[in-house]
Amino acid sequence: MINASNFLISSESFIDKAFSAPAIIAYIAIIVVIVVAVVIIAIRNESRSPKIVHKVDLSEGGVVVQTGGAAGAKKSGAAASAPIVTASAASSGEDGEEEEGRSRFYMLTEIDSNSVRYQKESGYESAVTLKTFCEEFRKFASNRLQLYYSIDDIRRFVAGLAVSKIVILQGMSGTGKTSLAYAMGEFLGNPSTVIPVQPMWKERTDLIGYYNEFTKRFNETTLLQKMYEANYSKSMYITILDELNIARVEYYFAEFLSLLEIPNPERRYLDIVTDEWEDDPLLFRGGQMRLPNNMWFIGTANNDDSTFAIADKVYDRAMIMNLDTKCEPFKAPKTKGIKITADKFFELAKEAIEENPVTNRNIKRLEKLDEYMIKVFNITFGNRIMKQIKQYIPIYVACGGEELEALDDILSKKVLRKLETQNPVYIRSVVDGFCDYLDELFGQDKMKLCKAYVQRIKKNV
Repeated sequence: MINASNFLISSESFIDKAFSAPAIIAYIAIIVVIVVAVVIIAIRNESRSPKIVHKVDLSEGGVVVQTGGAAGAKKSGAAASAPIVTASAASSGEDGEEEEGRSRFYMLTEIDSNSVRYQKESGYESAVTLKTFCEEFRKFASNRLQLYYSIDDIRRFVAGLAVSKIVILQGMSGTGKTSLAYAMGEFLGNPSTVIPVQPMWKERTDLIGYYNEFTKRFNETTLLQKMYEANYSKSMYITILDELNIARVEYYFAEFLSLLEIPNPERRYLDIVTDEWEDDPLLFRGGQMRLPNNMWFIGTANNDDSTFAIADKVYDRAMIMNLDTKCEPFKAPKTKGIKITADKFFELAKEAIEENPVTNRNIKRLEKLDEYMIKVFNITFGNRIMKQIKQYIPIYVACGGEELEALDDILSKKVLRKLETQNPVYIRSVVDGFCDYLDELFGQDKMKLCKAYVQRIKKNV
């Protein structure tokens, strides 16, 4: 058994030795060694940074390539199309040489060196209409890929792409959600990029990658590479977020949602790194990269126990498409794809809105329906949804559809969806009256999707 007094004496002896002069000197020596080691590592890292500066100004006048040590900048001719940065501009420097493999963005600098290939791509169609585009896409999917969709679903999909950069395809498993987005990439001659969303994703670094302090390199994801490539190209790029709601979309996609709300695409810059290195990719600006305006994000969503509910902020910004039924197989003639530029697609959408505005009669109907929704359900359309309605309907009509069909579709997915947050018992009690009001306002059996939606809510209650 240990004597308590002996224990106290030994403890006091230990403390005396720990704070003796020799011990303090040893502590100071250890601290000095650590500080010297940190300083040496910092100096070595500083010496590794390249001595060449390349920057690109994406102004309307053209491309300005500034090379460190050169007297001034070289400017290409004024061009309204994508800027051309030659590989020689990317490799020249103060002494005409640059050590390979120094950039922390290896894959992006490889794209820089091959930028001319993306910018001079040709073979784009110019004489095409939205109606032809939809019809040929449907035949292409059937003949080339053995994928079958109704013409109404094709029109909804194309019109959704024209209204928003974010489209959510939802419905039962096996109805062809991912396949539809994949087929569009094949049809455009630019294969879609499939990003399988992971359950643990929480922030944008899960999508674009992150800087590894140990390797001194940036872990570049496929999406980051495709986004960078798209900034050089005029083509349409399709990115598929497969099972996007297996993680919380409003978390990992938050920055993208905010940037896509900025009206001017030239001001949508995504933070990639917090600092700027001299050999960073040419299209970077202060550690930021422009979010390409020619890229669409198409998410596929399943609604089961393994997924999260999609937040209102995501639904409001995206265009929604329900794929609940399979289309019967049909034979189609041999059909080739239609390769168009993103600017041509924007032009077709703009022309459709100008040529097929929503009729005054339906505008007045919408106003009456809005008043009814406020009075009965205490919900309203909102400015964003009204803007989407006024864009979606004309484009759907230009794709070959009818105005009331488009109105029925977008109301069922953008407005009536909000009823799911209401008191279910109350909703059940007023559903039949609401269906009668739709018949009175739009005509008998004209709003089939809207009535089917609220009847499904009633049944689920």
